[in-house]
Amino acid sequence: MKTVKRNILLNPGPATTTDTVKNAMVVPDICPRELEFGELTLSVRDDLIKVARGEKNHTCVLLTSSGTGGVEACLTSVIPMDKKVLIVNNGAYGERMQAICDAYGIAHVDYNILAGKPVDLAELEKMIQAHQKDLSHVAFIHHETTVGILNPLKEICSLAHKYKLENIVDAMSSFAGMDIDVERDEVDYLVSSSNKCIQGMAGISFVIARLENLKKTSSIKRNFYFNLMANYEYLNKNKQFLFTPPVQTLYALRQAVTEYFQEGAENRFARYASMYEVMKKRVKELGFEFLVEEKHHAKLLTAILDPKSPNYSFNEMHDYLFERGFTIYPGKVGSINTFRLSNIGAIYPADIEAFLKVFEEYLRLKKII
Repeated sequence: MKTVKRNILLNPGPATTTDTVKNAMVVPDICPRELEFGELTLSVRDDLIKVARGEKNHTCVLLTSSGTGGVEACLTSVIPMDKKVLIVNNGAYGERMQAICDAYGIAHVDYNILAGKPVDLAELEKMIQAHQKDLSHVAFIHHETTVGILNPLKEICSLAHKYKLENIVDAMSSFAGMDIDVERDEVDYLVSSSNKCIQGMAGISFVIARLENLKKTSSIKRNFYFNLMANYEYLNKNKQFLFTPPVQTLYALRQAVTEYFQEGAENRFARYASMYEVMKKRVKELGFEFLVEEKHHAKLLTAILDPKSPNYSFNEMHDYLFERGFTIYPGKVGSINTFRLSNIGAIYPADIEAFLKVFEEYLRLKKII
């Protein structure tokens, strides 16, 4: 097995991967219409359903795209032509849902909150009540990655059901990183991608859908490539992607899903949470403040307010860390500047400790603290 230089990615994704996931892509060339590849595809589909604990009532539609493609597929495939979707927006990915709907002419009702501020469930219910006759779905981000806030999954999903509405959940950076059970949490559509907490490579998105709901969308003809029902039916009938898949990336995802089950769901959740605790404690000791109240942290990514020191430059800090094997990511919320530290992917507490040592070294070198 080839050993590859290991970078510690503390950006929101793509995440650090294992060498075994990287090497899984080195396979003989194969036509994706071959039965062997079809069996691989079905095994990945079935195991992603298991990760979401949706074996009883859910299926999974695999798509060749970034995570945004999966969100676009879901929004454009399931909302009836004569209905609206209520979009909860407290970050850039909520705004992106709105932009997708605007691009397709899908009517939407917007519950806009200041980025990084929590959802007021009572206010959300009032909005649903005011527009119920026009609505078919409620859509929201589970973990709003731009600010690191965790929105209440079960509560919003069950609130939608209370008013006989379906829900659409962007779980891009929470799926496989924290406890999600689509049955228990009453999720109708969950969207994620291959390059976040499942620890695969970028290039595949997927929608885990309640099958009886998905089947009701067959008459909605708003899209082509991203049509969920068409993709579902073709894979189910032919054991093939409807359109050309990223073959090697699927082999990597197969390995990543295998490693998820080998590690164990609870162990992965605990590993991520333990790295968050190490990071949070030291960052606070160094005098930094968080954008989001701690009680709303997902423990997967944390937005940290830029220091007020005149010696601080994010770009300089990024480059110093990058040269030493650590990648971090900026974030801007309105007029507020932040940088974000993610603790997902194939990294471990020792990696966070090593990062924090170099991070503090830089801060002291530049007299920022």
